[in-house]
Amino acid sequence: MTEFLNNLFFIFQRISWLSVFDISLVTLIFFGLLYSLRDTQAMALLRGMILLVVALILLTSLVDLPAFSWFARNSLPALLLALPVIFAPEIRRTLERLGRAGTVWPVTAKPADLALEQTIHAVVSAAARLSAREHGALIILQRLDNLDEYIQSGVRMNARVTPELLLQIFYPNTPLHDGGVIIVGSQITAAACVLPLSASGILNRSPERQMGLRHRAALGTSETSDAIALVVSEETGAISIAHAGRMLRRLDPDRLENILTAFFRPNGRAEKLNPFERIFPGLFPRKQDK
Repeated sequence: MTEFLNNLFFIFQRISWLSVFDISLVTLIFFGLLYSLRDTQAMALLRGMILLVVALILLTSLVDLPAFSWFARNSLPALLLALPVIFAPEIRRTLERLGRAGTVWPVTAKPADLALEQTIHAVVSAAARLSAREHGALIILQRLDNLDEYIQSGVRMNARVTPELLLQIFYPNTPLHDGGVIIVGSQITAAACVLPLSASGILNRSPERQMGLRHRAALGTSETSDAIALVVSEETGAISIAHAGRMLRRLDPDRLENILTAFFRPNGRAEKLNPFERIFPGLFPRKQDK
């Protein structure tokens, strides 16, 4: 015990403020990486790789197995080279967040922008009426990230956003009701768009079973861009909204309008993110609306 305390005291004597900063920086990087991998399939892969590495270390250090030790030493470089392939989607997502973090002061609409107010009101009105009729819908509202890749997969419309047009698009069995609608500014740019499905396990662990492909597409779009995804469930009529890989469910029209206004107004909280919050959304939780 005395020797342990002496070694500990010796270590503390050699620690400087620069060493503390160095350790804190490395800890923050690992914490950010692990936090960005939470609720994804990559976390299960990471746990499996950690268990595999620990098992290899224990076998090669505790038991004298020359052939197995040689195999483990030579297979480790191949395992390290496979990491970028295994975690390619998460690496891409992190780099996209880094790129978006460069836009600290984005250009936003003016408070008196009547077109923006009309667009939000039209979307909320359409969502409320679709919810009452239990007609499924998926509406994507573009923000800073360009969604041309998904717009090209749908049918071009370039029409002004109105509740009646959205109701017609998502009327069951019509040609455009499948897929998502992408809104850019105050226009419906395209309908019946093919959107990426979420790779996370959030919906799989949900006790409710009403969340299908529309909800997965909403989450997937929010994971690959900063867009706002609005979903109306075809089973229950519940209104949900997805952003940055997170979903708020069972929203009423008033709360939905407040959330959309907060995202698109210059005085909204979503536009006041610091660079670290843009890199790791959700790392700095904000108070819920009362």
